[in-house]
Amino acid sequence: MAKLSFLALLGIAQGYFVTVQPRKEECFHEYVKNNDKINMMYEVAEGGFLDINVKVINAKNQLIYNKERETSGKMLFTADAAGPIRFCFNNKISTVTHKVVMFSIDVTEAAAAGEEDEDETHSKLETMMGDLASQMTTVKHEQEYMEVRERIHRAINENTNSRVVLWAFFESLVLIAMTVGQVYYLKRFFEVRRVV
Repeated sequence: MAKLSFLALLGIAQGYFVTVQPRKEECFHEYVKNNDKINMMYEVAEGGFLDINVKVINAKNQLIYNKERETSGKMLFTADAAGPIRFCFNNKISTVTHKVVMFSIDVTEAAAAGEEDEDETHSKLETMMGDLASQMTTVKHEQEYMEVRERIHRAINENTNSRVVLWAFFESLVLIAMTVGQVYYLKRFFEVRRVV
């Protein structure tokens, strides 16, 4: 019984990487029950200015979250009706660059009504397991966040490194050209011209 309760408290966690093309919108659906808790976290991993528009629409087709030009964000809400929740990422602000978005959706199912009559020790244990499950989810989200940040910073460092190497190569060519030019100029300067 305790194992079953622990698994129910963990809920369903899904993480995705999605590429949103320029001037397009990508939507994902998650079916939930009434009073389920939904936790969504997103982060733009690469593309342009690392910004995207985000919308969340509930089962009653009402807009419950709308952010524009966001780099990352988190939201937690309770479903007010059973049905599909729609999570949409919109890249209509970009005309050329695609965006790679990492996001995760955690659904924690609501406790059944019959479970309220259990004795106090079970409810205390379930509360502790619920806290542990939520802390584990937080750690998982932080690891995903750090992975995305590491990927972004690695790309920036590699880009900067390639530019520095190209600039050093260009400087070397200019230095060689200046050396050849100065040798030629000095050779001509000290050349003795004879008139016969």
